Amino acid sequence: MRRRVPHIILAIGILAVGVLAVVLVALRGRPLSPEDVLAAYQKGSGWSRLSVDYPLDGTLFPPEIAPPTFRWQDGSGADSWLVSVEFEDGGDRLSAFTDAAEWTPSDEQWEQIKRRSLEKDARVTVIGLAHASPANVVSVANIAIRISGDEVGASLFYREVNLPFVDAVKDPSHIRWRFGTVSAKGPPPVVLEGLPVCANCHSFSADGSILGMDVDYANDKGSYAITRVKEEMLLTKDKVITWSDYKREDAELTFGLLSQVSPDGRYVVSTVKDRSVFVPTPGLEFSQLFFPIKGILVVYDRQTGEFHALSGADDKEFVQSNPTWSPDGKHIVFARSEAYPLEIAGDKVLLGKDECREFLEEGRTFLFDLYRVPFNNGEGGVAEPLEGASANGISNYFARYSPDGKWIVFCRARSFMLLQPDSELYIMPAEGGRPRRMRCNTPRMNSWHSWSPNGRWLVFSSKANGPYTQLFLTHVDEEGNDTPAVLLANLTSSDRAANIPEFVNAAPGTIARISERFIDDLSFVGTGQEFLKNHDYGDAAEAFRTALEMNPLNPRAHDGLGIALAEQGRLVEAVQHHAEAIRLDPDDATAHSNLGAALAMQGNSEEAAECFRTALRLSPDDAEAHFNLGLSLAVSGAFEEAIAYYREAIRLKPDYARAHNNLGITLATQGRLDEAIQHFVRALEIEPEFEKAQGNLERARREKEERTQQ
Repeated sequence: MRRRVPHIILAIGILAVGVLAVVLVALRGRPLSPEDVLAAYQKGSGWSRLSVDYPLDGTLFPPEIAPPTFRWQDGSGADSWLVSVEFEDGGDRLSAFTDAAEWTPSDEQWEQIKRRSLEKDARVTVIGLAHASPANVVSVANIAIRISGDEVGASLFYREVNLPFVDAVKDPSHIRWRFGTVSAKGPPPVVLEGLPVCANCHSFSADGSILGMDVDYANDKGSYAITRVKEEMLLTKDKVITWSDYKREDAELTFGLLSQVSPDGRYVVSTVKDRSVFVPTPGLEFSQLFFPIKGILVVYDRQTGEFHALSGADDKEFVQSNPTWSPDGKHIVFARSEAYPLEIAGDKVLLGKDECREFLEEGRTFLFDLYRVPFNNGEGGVAEPLEGASANGISNYFARYSPDGKWIVFCRARSFMLLQPDSELYIMPAEGGRPRRMRCNTPRMNSWHSWSPNGRWLVFSSKANGPYTQLFLTHVDEEGNDTPAVLLANLTSSDRAANIPEFVNAAPGTIARISERFIDDLSFVGTGQEFLKNHDYGDAAEAFRTALEMNPLNPRAHDGLGIALAEQGRLVEAVQHHAEAIRLDPDDATAHSNLGAALAMQGNSEEAAECFRTALRLSPDDAEAHFNLGLSLAVSGAFEEAIAYYREAIRLKPDYARAHNNLGITLATQGRLDEAIQHFVRALEIEPEFEKAQGNLERARREKEERTQQ
C-alpha cells in the first residue's frame, strides 16, 4: 500500500489581503520548491485554464502605484497555487506559493517587479496544485503586465457617498471628500466631512489653484462655492454665489447642475433654469435615476461678478447640460437633447416617481448628443453636433478633453445620464470623428472620468466589483490607445461609493482640510425640509431646533418644526410653533395653511377653516390651501362649499390625486355617484397604487349597481 505523504502549511508574512502561506511537502526528503512545480508544468500539457480576474493581460501600471492584489478563479479542484513572475532581463524568476486564490506582492517584491518590468513585459504564470504536489498540477494561466515610464504625477480629489443615495440626500453629513495619490496604501486623508447640507459636483482650474463646488446654502439649491486652493481652506459666505441670481426676476428655481471651472479659473459654466428627473430606485447598485430634462448654459465671470447666458447653448427648446471646457478655454462641449415638456403645478426642479412613470415603467428613453460651441470670451456662437457622438441612436454625455486638446473621452449608454449600468467610455478626436470603445471598460458602469495633467492617465469610476463604486486608471498613449483598467483598491472604503474623481495639478498635502463657515440657521432649515420630504420627522425636528438655537426668530424654522411635530402627534407644540411663525411673518400663507392643518388634526375644524381662508387671501392660487379648506368644510358638513374648493384645487393642480379622491368622496356623500366614480378613476390614473381611491371606487360602483337593481 502506498504511503500518503503529509503536508504542512507555514505562514511567512502578513500582507494587505491576509496571510501569505508557503506550502511545504516532503518530496524525496526536501521541501517542494517553485522549480519543482515549474519543471512539472513545463513537462506536461493539457492543464485546465484558470481565469485571472485581475490584473488582465496587458495591464500597464503607473510606476508609483502601491502593490496590487492578483486575483483568479479556479474550478479545477486546486487547493494551492504558485505565482511565478518571469522578466525579459533573463534573471531569476520571482515566485511565491499561496493557499488562497489571490496574491499581493510584498513591498520588496513589488519594487523588484517594477524595476525589472519598466517598459518591459513581466510574464506572470499562475499554476494550480492539488494537495500541494507537482505531480498534481491541475491548472494554469499566463498574463503579461508591465510598468509604465509615465507617472501619474497628480493628486486625486473625490467624494465618498453612503448608499442608497436617498439616505445620503436625507443626511448629507455622512458624505466625505478625500485628497491623495494613487500610491496610497490605504484611503487618503479625509479633507472635508460632516456638512449638514448637500455638496456635490466639484472642479478645479487647470493649474489646481481654484476650486468650485456645488453647495446648499441658505436653502438655495443654486448656491456654489468658489475658493482659492490652499492647505487650510475655509468655505465662507463671501465665497458662495448662487446661480439663482441669473434673471431672478423670471421666478424660476435653479439648482445649477454639473458646473465646471474654466481652465484659467476666471469663469464657471453651469446648467441653470433646470429641471431633472430625480427618482430613488430599489437596491444599492443603481439607487437613483437622475438626468436633466430642461436647462440652459450660463457663465459666471469671477472678475465682473456677472452672469450671462452662453449664446448657442441657451435655447429653451433644448436641455443643455454637462459642459466641459477645452484646455485653451476657447470651446465648450456639452450634452444636448430636446427639452421634455411637462405640465407641472408650481416651479418644481426635481421630478419624482409620479411625474416620471413613462421613464420608469413604460420604457421611454431620453438621449443626449454632444455639441460644441465657441466660448468667444463669453459671447458664445453657433453650437454644432460632434460627429461620432451625436445622432447615433444612443445617449452621449460626460465629454472630457485631454490636456493637449487632441482627444475627447465621453460616455455612451442606451439612454439617460448618470449611474447607467451599461455606460461605457469611448475616445475620439476632439474635432469629432469615429469613436473607439476603450479597452479599459469594465462589465458594469464606467463613468466620471478625469485626465491626469500630463495627459497619460485617465481615472474613472466603475461598479465592476459590487454596488459601491470604485476608482480605476487606464494609460492613454499619443495615438489614443488605452490599456486594461488598474483598480485603485486602496483609495476607497468598503462601505462607500467613490465618485466624481478629479485629478488636481497639485502635490500631496496641498489640501489638508476644508472647513465650512457658511452654515447658519437657513442651512439647517434647508436640511430640515429635506428630512420632511423623506418623511423623516424626528431628524427634521432636530434640524429645525438647531436652526432655532442659532436664530430663535426664524419663522421658517418654527413653521417646519410645527410640521414635524404634528406628524409625530405632538399637536399642542405644533400649533404653538405655527402660531409663532405667523407672529414673526404674518403674510406667510404657508404658515397659515400649516396652522390650519394642525388645528384640523386636533378636531378644531372651524378655526382650521379660518386659517385656510386667510392663507387663500394671501395666496389665492395655493392648491393645497384650497384642498385643506375643502376638507375642513366637508368635515363640518358644508358639502357644497367643500366641493367648490376641491374643484378649484384640481383646476390649479390637475394631477392632484388626493383632491380628486376627496372630491369623489364628497360627491358620493351627496349621491352623485357617476361624478364620484369619474374622480376616483382619475385619482387612480394619476397614482395607480392609491389604495384608498381604489377602495372608494369599488364602493361607489357597488352602490351604483345596487341602486340600479332596486
